[in-house]
Parts: sequence; C-alpha cells; structure tokens
Amino acid sequence: MKKYLAELVGTFVLTFLGCGAAVALGCGADTASIVGTAIAFGLAVVAMAYTIGGISGCHINPAITLGCFLSGRMSAKDCGMYMVFQVIGAILAAAVLAGIVGTVGPEGIITTKTGANACAFGVTNGLIVEIVLTMIFVLVVLGATSKTNGATNNFAGLAIGLSLILIHLVGIHFTGTSVNPARSIGPALFDEGGQALRELWVFIVGPLVGGALAACIWKIIDCNCVKKAE
Repeated sequence: MKKYLAELVGTFVLTFLGCGAAVALGCGADTASIVGTAIAFGLAVVAMAYTIGGISGCHINPAITLGCFLSGRMSAKDCGMYMVFQVIGAILAAAVLAGIVGTVGPEGIITTKTGANACAFGVTNGLIVEIVLTMIFVLVVLGATSKTNGATNNFAGLAIGLSLILIHLVGIHFTGTSVNPARSIGPALFDEGGQALRELWVFIVGPLVGGALAACIWKIIDCNCVKKAE
C-alpha cells in the first residue's frame, strides 16, 4: 500500500505544481509563461523522483506505468493499482487548485481554473502530438532507469525531468501537453466550458498508445544491446 500512496502523493504534487504554474502564469499568453510552465512540470518530476523514487519508482503517470508493465518490470495488479491511485492524486490536486483559484475575482488575470488540456488544432492533430511526445518521454524513462545504464541510474530523475521540460516546450502550443492521462483527467473534471471533458479521450488514448509504443521500441533496443554485449 505504501507504494500506491506514494504514487498518489507524487501525482498530486505534479498536477498541483505543474497545472498551478500554468494557471498562475497564464500559460500560452507569452513565451515566458510557456517556458515557466514547462520548467514547473519538469522540476516537479525531479523533486518527486528523489522523494518517492525509492518507494514506488515514481511513475506518477499511467503511461509510464503501462510502459513498465509491458516491459515486464511490474505485475498487472501493481499496474492497475498504480493507475487508480495516480488518477485519485490528480483529481485531489485539481480540486484543491480549483478551490484556490475559485477565490479569485472575475477581473483576475487567471483564465482557467485548472490548466486542463485542449486540442488547439483539432483532435487528430492533438492525438498525434500526444502519441509522439509520450512515446519519446516514456522511452527516456525506460532507458534512464534501465539496469543496462549502470551508474547513470543515479541521474535518472534529472534526465526524466529535463526531458519533460523539453516535451512541454514542444507540446504546449498544440495541446497544452499532457503525456499523462492522470494529469489530464483531474483538471478536466473541474474545468469550465466543457471542452476539456469533450476532448479528454485524446489525452487518455494518446499517452497510453505512446507508452505502449515506447515499451515495444525499448524491448527491441534493449534486446539488441544485450545480444551485442554477449
């Protein structure tokens, strides 16, 4: 149960700090807000990696959990329970964030309560973006945490956090960047206007497909590495 609770806490922190930064900075209004939001998500991952990594592995993302399961690194039971607690953590974070922002007057600078995702150029475009970016991100996670990387595992949290910053810099313009179904589900439930909920499937299907593709790619790469070493 400790590792499940760790995933809940980690996903709460990621969603609250990442989406909180997006809301506070008015992400998308200018370049500085986009960069600031990207850094916030990346640093949140780094912080949690070195906080709960030793307990649960710090997935805090169903796409990563799926990738680890398909790579044979965890059981089906743990995979399912990780995902459930990640979503709960994200919902709790979004609820707290929505409650805080709800105290801001209508003339405030905040344009959205929760930093929910939306497809700026249509759902097809958004789906492709989420699949590709998640594939890259989960591939980094699987590679950085692989035993074949030896001592570099000590820097896995930093590598993963920095890659998430880069991914956000690319994806925010198109989808607000999810690459994490839990991070999207929580904010969508409390967002205003309805667009986030209507397009939520994109941010569930896209990252999960991307995570599965990353697992397939890593299996091919990892097997080749092992055979070459032998």
